[in-house]
Amino acid sequence: MQRASRMSLVDIVVNELHAEIKAGRWKVGDRIPPESELVNLLGVSRVSVRAGVQSLVHAGLLATRQGDGTFVVATDVTDVALRRRLEKARQEHVLQVRYALDVAAARLAALNRTERDLRGMTADLEARVEAFATRDVEAFVAADVAFHLKVAVATHNPVLSDLYGSLVGTLAEAMRRGSCLETEEAAGGEALHKELFRAIRDREVDKAVDTAFGLVDASIWEVETGSEHGRGNQDS
Repeated sequence: MQRASRMSLVDIVVNELHAEIKAGRWKVGDRIPPESELVNLLGVSRVSVRAGVQSLVHAGLLATRQGDGTFVVATDVTDVALRRRLEKARQEHVLQVRYALDVAAARLAALNRTERDLRGMTADLEARVEAFATRDVEAFVAADVAFHLKVAVATHNPVLSDLYGSLVGTLAEAMRRGSCLETEEAAGGEALHKELFRAIRDREVDKAVDTAFGLVDASIWEVETGSEHGRGNQDS
């Protein structure tokens, strides 16, 4: 990242941040550096950095999660358009697309994963278990989505990982609406996720594919259960 001059304005901050995203140094799902670090990197005031970040949030490239930081959610305006279309889509339609992507991702990840990919998945699985133990829904959703995105990245197919990245926001919202912690217990989510990881680690392609099917089935059950809870609350 180049250090901005004293004459820099907010648009230069925006350009620098966007350049990091377009260059792939900050990928979809990554948390960007904190405000204080960006101030030092760019040599501008906190006000300029904050305004630049907010500009990219409004553009749909970044999203701020209270207490957790700011994350990359899209790499360009095409991604933003797709993500906004997905936000309006029916959840069952999104899950049908996820069937295709998750199964393809599991298969290719089992073939192409690296040790670095496995380390990233391991960290997300550990965060997922910890969040479940503390009943922290937001942390659980973030760790779950991050794990599946890591699987997509492990395919080393940039088209597939970008497509999956565009689903992240919609998948996270579906989990929040559903009863994700209850589903974890009822559907054996922790065991299934560990099984998928082991299959990818051991390059067991068929097992990875079968487990991916099982996980998406659990997600569909979660959405249906969440809808039933919602109807029940409206009736009461």
